[in-house]
Amino acid sequence: MKLTLIATILLLATPFALHAADVTPPRSNVILFLVDDMGWMDSGVYGSKYYATPNFDRFAKTALRFTEAYSCPLCSPTRASLLTGQYSARHGITSATGHLAPQPANFQYLPDRAPANRAMRMPESKNYLEPSQITLAEMLQQSGYRTAHIGKWHLGLTEPHWPEQQGFDVAFHCHPDPGPPGNYFSPYSVILSSARAKGAKLGTITDGPTGEYIVDRLAFEAEKFIEANKDRPFFLNLWQYGVHGPWGHKEAYTKEFAEKKDPTGQQGNPIMGSMLQSVDESFGRILEKLDELKLTENTIVIFMSDNGGNSHSHPDIEKQGGGSKLLNDWKTWAAGLAPTNNHPLRDGKGRLYEGGIRVPLMIRVPAMKTAGATNSSVVGAVDIYPTLLSLLNIEPHPEQILDGVSLKPLLDGTGTLARPAYFTWFPHLVPGVAVRAGDWKLIRRFEPRPTEYEGLQELFNLKDDLSETTNLAAKYPDKVKELNNLIDQFTKDTGAIVPQPNPDYNPTPKVEPATDKTDRTTGLVARSCEFHVQKDFLRIVARGATPFIGIAGWKNSGAMTLTLVVRTNKGGQGKVHWKTTEQADFVDGKQLVEYQVPASNDWQEIRVNLPTEGKVGVLRLYLPVGSIDIEEISFIGKDSKPMRRWIFAEKVK
Repeated sequence: MKLTLIATILLLATPFALHAADVTPPRSNVILFLVDDMGWMDSGVYGSKYYATPNFDRFAKTALRFTEAYSCPLCSPTRASLLTGQYSARHGITSATGHLAPQPANFQYLPDRAPANRAMRMPESKNYLEPSQITLAEMLQQSGYRTAHIGKWHLGLTEPHWPEQQGFDVAFHCHPDPGPPGNYFSPYSVILSSARAKGAKLGTITDGPTGEYIVDRLAFEAEKFIEANKDRPFFLNLWQYGVHGPWGHKEAYTKEFAEKKDPTGQQGNPIMGSMLQSVDESFGRILEKLDELKLTENTIVIFMSDNGGNSHSHPDIEKQGGGSKLLNDWKTWAAGLAPTNNHPLRDGKGRLYEGGIRVPLMIRVPAMKTAGATNSSVVGAVDIYPTLLSLLNIEPHPEQILDGVSLKPLLDGTGTLARPAYFTWFPHLVPGVAVRAGDWKLIRRFEPRPTEYEGLQELFNLKDDLSETTNLAAKYPDKVKELNNLIDQFTKDTGAIVPQPNPDYNPTPKVEPATDKTDRTTGLVARSCEFHVQKDFLRIVARGATPFIGIAGWKNSGAMTLTLVVRTNKGGQGKVHWKTTEQADFVDGKQLVEYQVPASNDWQEIRVNLPTEGKVGVLRLYLPVGSIDIEEISFIGKDSKPMRRWIFAEKVK
């Protein structure tokens, strides 16, 4: 229905539809090349002295390079903004949740309750791109373009929310896809067999030759699409999986980077160097294909990253390199490094500081006069949609609200942007909203976290303090007020779901004391739940959607069996999720075992076999939502000896 409406509008409003035969030169092709997790400093042209990116660097000589371009802090919101021209506050995808099941109609995105240790109730992200959105792909498709999406999607798990339903004629993608399809190396079907066994549909990806690297495969599929459509206008949406975790890399490249040193002392992870080299090569293949087919002079090429560089995680190198282990002389050293370093920018992916949201952006258009130049205008992902419509002389759809503005005056060198401010909405992780106006940037936080930032208002002058080291909020209260007014208007205009106070907030929750005056919960940390110590058991009351007990301080290694003695009148599903001491973060869908707790008012024993390998760093014991009584938690090693044990019944102390 919406495509028919678009077609009707375009027949009335689009010069191409009325005078296609008169348009000269032919309509330009469009390629949008998106890198995953590539930081602002992760290429030679943007200042890296460690990474090898000759194709990115060479492209910059023929394009306009933006030095102050912005994304969202995580991938899915940026991807949705590219396709809709809207801020995440408006389209509703505010976090990287595109691999999760879509919410039902009339879902309440601002929950009524929150864990007692949270001062605010935070909105949830929409898990899919709304079908009613009139996407960039649909606009080009209805203007006669052949359209293709190749690579990571992460904008909807189920088929109604796949790229095929959002204006793409050709689609080569896979889910679940926070990262690549289970692994960077073919056969992908082996990695995904467990998901297929559960009936999951895994997109349109197919296996390649054994050991094929997914970054290379996407370039191959893109080359095929360009070749097949060389005689007609096309839109290629090539969204690479690199350089996202699980950090699969070509070992030969990695060994070379292991011998290389960064003279600045800032970057130096050989795995990231290897992966960036592969992504750079894939981009080079696309540019070469355009040259080969004599399409370079009639193709718009946009190069961008979806968020700032990952400076928090740590690659699990034992499981990379196509299944082979890396050289022992530097393996331990590499495992201790974050993927990249965004210096001089502060922090990285998932944060509102510059390291999390400032990204590389380069645009090349036919016959451009600004080739090889740089531009310091504040621009971002929401601008790509209106820019392309403007360059292609396609009228915007009257029902599609566009928050972005056309960058055509900057590309032509004929003008500047009149936009007063650019916004980043991110009510997750370290939640807040940021506004950039001129040299000034204000971050408004939704709840106090003294150990992570200074106050609820952080004001920086980026011209003088690019690294955001000095909070000027107290010194310039009038500027804070001015920028806060802009944020207030932004939230009103976009319909942002603003966090609200939590009625259950209790920063120091009280628990019922144990009768023996000892703390039988030592070593257990409550998350999204509360501990209530009774005489003969521990009662756990959920205060959030995913209650769990955190357990750290492990001294043992190897597989173990969890034993729970519990009772609950509700029952439900639980799970155990763990990470090793070498991992900085938990890996979605991996190192995880699910278990069921039947509803019963009688005590019952639940046993869960855990195939843990190496030394466990932190283990999360997720519980069914509601109230559950626990008499015992035990972890028994393969030698039948207890690793960890908590017995709450007083009679057995």
